[in-house]
Amino acid sequence: MFTGIIQATAHILEIEKQESAAQTERSLKFRIDTGFSDIALGESIAINGVCLTVFEIGKSPSHAAFFASSETLDKTNLDSLTPTSIVNLERALPAIDVLGSPAGSPSQPVARLSGHIVQGHVDGIGEFLSATPSGEARSLKFHLPPRLLRYCIEKGSITINGISLTLNTINDAAAPNSYGEIEIMIIPHTWEHTNLKNLKPADPVNIEVDVIAKYVERLCQPFAR
Repeated sequence: MFTGIIQATAHILEIEKQESAAQTERSLKFRIDTGFSDIALGESIAINGVCLTVFEIGKSPSHAAFFASSETLDKTNLDSLTPTSIVNLERALPAIDVLGSPAGSPSQPVARLSGHIVQGHVDGIGEFLSATPSGEARSLKFHLPPRLLRYCIEKGSITINGISLTLNTINDAAAPNSYGEIEIMIIPHTWEHTNLKNLKPADPVNIEVDVIAKYVERLCQPFAR
């Protein structure tokens, strides 16, 4: 489980794309310098909001390799990664931080769930539209497909490229098959410490909607018949 609070950004060190002759199966292997010196094999790290497993550690303890299957590539923007890409990183929330520890404990300080519940299971891809300065903050606009837009509410939570963000404005699609638009206001810290500042219009972004909204929809379906 993650919280959508980005801990670091990293450059791609090496990338290897594989594709079957029939182009039915694709996979991606890539390495990054995480900046974390204590990562372990099998650890889960969210890369642009995608929960991936460390399958190899390099000569430097902070260098980690990750694998993405065709299913992951179909549902996320990882297929667009290049050797110059910058990705957002978040390590999984330790169980001790969820359970808590005595207040003021010097050996085990309590971590805060500063974002919202993020699984690292991307629901689909959105499209970056624009970033407009608003004082020291910035207003960001994105296109979302209708199947994801229906889980969005004003002042609700959404995860974009692994970042826990608050929805300010939602403009529903004019037609059932057209994209809708969301607007998000971000503070200077988020702009400077994530890869949002590197986005260009029409760039794909990973979207994970609030998992609670999906559960509510599922539970209510029998009563909607």
